[in-house]
Amino acid sequence: MIGFTTRLRTWLLIAALSSLLVAIGFLLGGSYIYLFLGLAVVMNFFGYFFSDKVALKSSRAQPLEESQAPDLYADIRELTQRAGLPMPRIYMTPSQQPNAFATGRNPAHAAVAVTQGLLQLMPREQVKGVLAHELSHVKNRDILVSSIAAMIGSVITWLSYMFLFFGGDGENDSPLSALGGLAALIVGPIAATLLQLGISRQREYLADASGARLLGQAAPLADALESLERASKAIPMQVNPATESLYIMNPLSARGMSKLFSTHPPIEERVRRLRAMDAAGSLA
Repeated sequence: MIGFTTRLRTWLLIAALSSLLVAIGFLLGGSYIYLFLGLAVVMNFFGYFFSDKVALKSSRAQPLEESQAPDLYADIRELTQRAGLPMPRIYMTPSQQPNAFATGRNPAHAAVAVTQGLLQLMPREQVKGVLAHELSHVKNRDILVSSIAAMIGSVITWLSYMFLFFGGDGENDSPLSALGGLAALIVGPIAATLLQLGISRQREYLADASGARLLGQAAPLADALESLERASKAIPMQVNPATESLYIMNPLSARGMSKLFSTHPPIEERVRRLRAMDAAGSLA
């Protein structure tokens, strides 16, 4: 029931993001409402069919053959059999920071990408914890949702900059319309960011809990999250900000006030919840 509630809330947030895009067009007036409505439709369509290709290309991921990583393939095969999932496509990105993400529109079209640093720097048991988390994203069918959210949020921010540079189309020059349009384009990116935060943080908590159940214990994933946090501070990683919410650990530096706007929940809270699952004996 908790999983269903979380997924329902996530899809409602996606609907809110699309509605926000249309609302900005309405406030701008004139032909903008049709333009923004069309953009919302196109973004959802494009995100459904091509979000995995965009994420993999932007991370410079390359297909990883079983002969190159037999242990990784063995662990993924074991976990997918437990979860009742098809074997995903497996990729590696050249980053030395330990990290991973899953993408794709459904389990039949899923892909899991691990960084080079994840396989080189982390114990196999912790890597398996990371894999359980990512495969839980696949099983929970939230990999598509986060990709669409990232695309729509990026479009809202991009359109805001474009409008501020080039102005309106002159079809509705009333002061009220101009004020409404300016307010929408200032508030819009902030609202889009907050909605993305809500989507990403909810899906991370759900994937952590689902991953622990898949493993039969929470400790490997909790240990992995602590290792990932230490590594992220020591090894920088450059990614497209629109895709950073896909990773198990925020690959970008988040310190001070920037933590408030991180797409990921605090590691301390994620680890606390996982340790509590083991302490309660709910996975035994």
